[in-house]
Amino acid sequence: MERARYGLVGQTLGHSFSPQLHRELSGMDYALFELRPEQLEGFLRAGAFDGVNVTIPYKKAAMAYCDRLTGQARRIGSVNTILRRPDGTLVGHNTDYDGVLYLLRSAGAQVEGKKALVLGSGGASLAVRAALSDLGAGAVVTISRSGADHYGNLERHRDAAVIVNATPVGMYPDNEGCPLSLDGFPVLEGVFDLIYNPGRTQLLLQAGRRGLIRAGGLGMLAAQAWAAERFWGIEVPERQLELAARRLEGRSRNILLIGMPGCGKSAVGQQLARRLGRPLADLDHLAEQQAGRTIPQIFQQQGEEAFRRLEHQVLLQQARRSGIVIAAGGGVVTRPENLDPMRWNSTVVFLRRDLAQLPRDGRPLSQREGVERLYRQRLPLYQAAADLTVDNTGVEATAEEIIRRLGL
Repeated sequence: MERARYGLVGQTLGHSFSPQLHRELSGMDYALFELRPEQLEGFLRAGAFDGVNVTIPYKKAAMAYCDRLTGQARRIGSVNTILRRPDGTLVGHNTDYDGVLYLLRSAGAQVEGKKALVLGSGGASLAVRAALSDLGAGAVVTISRSGADHYGNLERHRDAAVIVNATPVGMYPDNEGCPLSLDGFPVLEGVFDLIYNPGRTQLLLQAGRRGLIRAGGLGMLAAQAWAAERFWGIEVPERQLELAARRLEGRSRNILLIGMPGCGKSAVGQQLARRLGRPLADLDHLAEQQAGRTIPQIFQQQGEEAFRRLEHQVLLQQARRSGIVIAAGGGVVTRPENLDPMRWNSTVVFLRRDLAQLPRDGRPLSQREGVERLYRQRLPLYQAAADLTVDNTGVEATAEEIIRRLGL
C-alpha cells in the first residue's frame, strides 16, 4: 500500500477540517494520524511521510525528534510542521505564526500598544505571543491554570484590550465550554479564538453580544496550511488561500431553518439537502423518534415543558455537527438556552410564509393560541435569531434562493 505523503499528527482528530482544507488548497491527499504519546517518536522516526502537520498535544514534544529547526520554530518554541528531506532527516517549522498573523490582520485587529491576554500556555499560545509582539502589542500576558497570571486573578487585567484563546476549551464536542467570562473586561476591543470547530465558540458568542471585533480559527487554519504546503515545496498561489477558506466555511456551516409551524421548513430542508448533497436533520422528527410518540401526543400526555426539554437535547446533538441542513421546530426560538447552540456551526435562516397558508392540523400551539397571535409573539424572536430571512415562494424556488444568497 502506498504511504500517505502528507497528513496531520495528533491525539484526537475527529474534529479536524484539515483534509478538506488541503484538498481545497492544492488537491492533495491528506491523512489523519491519531497517535498515543508513546507512538509519537516511532512514527516520526519511521519517516513514512514527506510532510506532516502537528497538533495538540504534540507541538512541543515533536521538537525533540527533529534533526533541524527553522529560526521561526526555535524562536516560538514549538513545531506544527515537519518536512522529511530526501536523506530522511526531519526539519521542524512553525506555520501557526503565519496563521495567527493572518487571523488578526484579516479581522482588522488593532493591537499596537494595547494589552493582550493569551489564554493557554501550550504550543499554539507561543505562536500567538510572537505574532502579537511583532504587531506591536504592549503587554502580552499568558493566562494559564497556574503561575503568576491565572484564571483566579483575572481582575489584575481588566485593562486588556485583546483576548486570544489558544486553549481547546470550547472545542468540539465540548461546545458548551468557555475559558472565561468577558464581563470583567470593560475596555475590551477584540476577541479571537483559535478553535475552528465550532465556528462560533461560546467565547465568540459572548464577544458578538458586545459587538466586539472577533474571529474564529478557520482563517488561521487555512493560512497555516497554505504556509505549510509552501514549506513542503508545494507552490500554491496566495489567492487560493482566501478562496479555500471561504469554500471550507461554506461547506462546513450548517443551514438551520426556523419559522412558524407549517412554513415549509421540512420541505425546503429536504430540497436543500438533496441539492447540496447534505444530510437533513429534522428536529421534530428526531424528537418523535426519541420519545416514541408524536408531538401532539407528547403535548397531551406530558405537556409543552417536557417537549421543550426534549427539543433542546435534540438540538444540542445536531448543532454539534457540521455541513448539514437542520429543520427546527417552530418554537425553538422561544427558549433562550437554544440560541447559542443554534449559532455554533449554523447559518440561521428565517423562513417566512403567508399566514393564510399555514396549516393548523397536528400543530398543538397553532390550534391553541391561534396562528396570528402566535406569529406576533414569535416574529421578534425569529428576526433576532436569524442571519438571513427568505420568503417561501415555493419549495424549489426558495431552496434556490437560499443557496444563491449563501453563495453555495
